[in-house]
Amino acid sequence: VNGLQLHVKLLLLCYLGWSKPTLIQEKVIPLALDGKDLLARARTGSGKTASYGIPVIQRILASKQNVREQDVRALIVVPTKELGHQVQIMMRQLTAYCSRDIRVADISSKVDLSTQRPILMEKPDVVVGTPSRVLAHLNAQNLVLRSSLEMLVVDEADLIFSFGFESDLKNLLCHLPNIYQSFLMSATFNEDVQTLKELLLHNPVILKLQGSQLPDSSQLQQYSIKCEEEDKFLLVYTLLKLCLVKGKTLLFVGTVDRCYRLKLFLEQFGIPACVLNSELPVQSRCHIIAQFNQGFYDYIIATDEQSLTETAAEPQTTAGKEKKKTQKKGGKAKDKEYGVSRGVDFQNVANVINFDFPKTVESYIHRVGRTARADNPGTALSFVSHTELGLLSEVEEALTGGNEDTNSPLKPYEFKMEQIEGFRYRCRDAMRSVTKQAVKEARLKEIKQELLNSEKLKTYFEDNPRDLQLLRHDKDLHPAVVKPHLKNVPEYLSKCRILYERYPNQNFPLRYFSSL
Repeated sequence: VNGLQLHVKLLLLCYLGWSKPTLIQEKVIPLALDGKDLLARARTGSGKTASYGIPVIQRILASKQNVREQDVRALIVVPTKELGHQVQIMMRQLTAYCSRDIRVADISSKVDLSTQRPILMEKPDVVVGTPSRVLAHLNAQNLVLRSSLEMLVVDEADLIFSFGFESDLKNLLCHLPNIYQSFLMSATFNEDVQTLKELLLHNPVILKLQGSQLPDSSQLQQYSIKCEEEDKFLLVYTLLKLCLVKGKTLLFVGTVDRCYRLKLFLEQFGIPACVLNSELPVQSRCHIIAQFNQGFYDYIIATDEQSLTETAAEPQTTAGKEKKKTQKKGGKAKDKEYGVSRGVDFQNVANVINFDFPKTVESYIHRVGRTARADNPGTALSFVSHTELGLLSEVEEALTGGNEDTNSPLKPYEFKMEQIEGFRYRCRDAMRSVTKQAVKEARLKEIKQELLNSEKLKTYFEDNPRDLQLLRHDKDLHPAVVKPHLKNVPEYLSKCRILYERYPNQNFPLRYFSSL
């Protein structure tokens, strides 16, 4: 933050490690401080939240020097509850030296409006929420913005409409004053962003800060392995059990059932992992993410069913229609404001494994964008079955810009499966225990567990925050028959075992196995 014309309480952030702005912060903050409307595109992990958060705080501090009356001066609209929670955390970090002057409230959680009403009656300086929650409070007159709002931020703008919020956002705008400063922050520019630009911005400055939406190969290494369904499980077992993949890892699958199928499979070998999906209560999801960031877990299995493209491909529906559809199917209602591949601040992720290849280019970019954030290195590894080869080609074409003379950053690995054939029977033995019934029971068991953790223990943990750290989300579910012998790697699988024991702390690339 040094070198920027900021309030002294923001300049103190340099003592918390905020000494040098990122590229987007360097470009956006001066323009925002000049009062410009902004449309900024920058890839995930580039520091977009702080780029609008610092100007918002600066303006509120300046306003309070002239007008002492407490009011809501800034509204930050986000597409998912998880992102709302992360934005609130970031804003609180940025207000570390002015927390008495600026209050931030996140109203994204889907609780009774009456529960959040007391918070809004205190008129926090900054309100964070999804369009539907903000509109609900505006209609209930728990929130009044017509005379006080000075700044509107739409974060992850390219996701707002695809999550079904077009009508909510347009109705929300009717409750705002005629004049306010607006920021649109996005990882991509699409038709939805163009529509939002016309709705919200007046003579905006448009910033496109990079050509590629992913870091280059010096920072992000991308690989693909062509394999069939059974081989996916064999490979992931080998990579994780032998510690060939080191550091915090996100494993993306296609559906919630696949999440639990993979979790139960890994449990057979004593490999703990968390499941993150739209059926879990939002408090549990946020707690899982927080503990993952603190290093409690190494592996999270996630699905991005509600990602941009999958949702955009379906006709937009109201919340009521979504609920009816879910009830007809007889399943638990999924949270339509859920998003993992985008909008969640996973910290220090070393690896992303696409266990199931993403359905679209945008989904691939959003998933892989969880690693190699800021200046940190990262690795993305994609398993590709023969039915997914067309999707791989689409991604490679997009990453090269359709230029046949440009080498794809997604490098193939010629993996010699025969070198790990000795593990195959163990994987088949484990898979026989992971039946459809076992997956169903696991889903029900975890939902019940997390509902208990989320609701009944909420008050207790507020009074005893240290005990919250003891609440873990990667415990074995055990609806499948666990065979203890599978948890150990036998001595006769010598090549893999010797390599693992000789260099236990080495993060071996896959080529070590192809050369054995």
